[in-house]
Amino acid sequence: MSKTAIIIPARYGSSRLEGKPLIEVEGKPIIQWVYEKAQQTKLADTIIVATDDERIFNAVKAFGGEVEMTSVNHKCGSDRIREVVDRHPEISYVVNLQGDEPLIKPESIDEVIKNVKDNEIADISTLIREISDEDELNNPNLVKCVTDINGFALYFSRSKIPFERNSGHTKFYGHLGIYGYKRAALVKMTELAQTPLEKTESLEQLRALENGMKIKTSVVDFKPVGIDTLEDLAKFKEIVKQSK
Repeated sequence: MSKTAIIIPARYGSSRLEGKPLIEVEGKPIIQWVYEKAQQTKLADTIIVATDDERIFNAVKAFGGEVEMTSVNHKCGSDRIREVVDRHPEISYVVNLQGDEPLIKPESIDEVIKNVKDNEIADISTLIREISDEDELNNPNLVKCVTDINGFALYFSRSKIPFERNSGHTKFYGHLGIYGYKRAALVKMTELAQTPLEKTESLEQLRALENGMKIKTSVVDFKPVGIDTLEDLAKFKEIVKQSK
């Protein structure tokens, strides 16, 4: 039976905010906030946290989530997800959902699933959002994306793209770090060597583009709150408080 899985890679170590999957907000660890958003999707059949840390494993078990231990030697989330997918031949489509995005919208996750399942030529799917703020446009930590007229990614960059030789002709888009994969595409991605552009920009998705893989994008209208710093955590707590 063909299944669609949301897999949430989660590590304890973080250079800027160690142990963030287990930081509690309103009595729930952040990884639980993300898991519960995934549970609200309509198109996923299963949700699995993939971790190499027993503390995270035990925390997910404690709130009733599904979790699997993976190798400590993985260099990126895609490799960690691949290990889990290899154990489950029934998984045909997989979403890589970041474990530090507790405000991701379930309907946006479903859009990622829909694009990779229903579009025959899409190997991978992802999300972008319109940006106009100059600070965001020039922030190398916010990855930008340009697409063709059918919404397939042409390039991702930490630079502001496209360059405005003539202004007012196009919109600018920032990338959200969520991916949907056909199973074969995930396998291919994790077996390909790093490419020159990937190494230059430190963006794994460029490996897919350099090897001719097709990435379908959808535009969403929300600004994600990824938790990488104490300031991000404070912002998330304030949003939760205001939403009560």
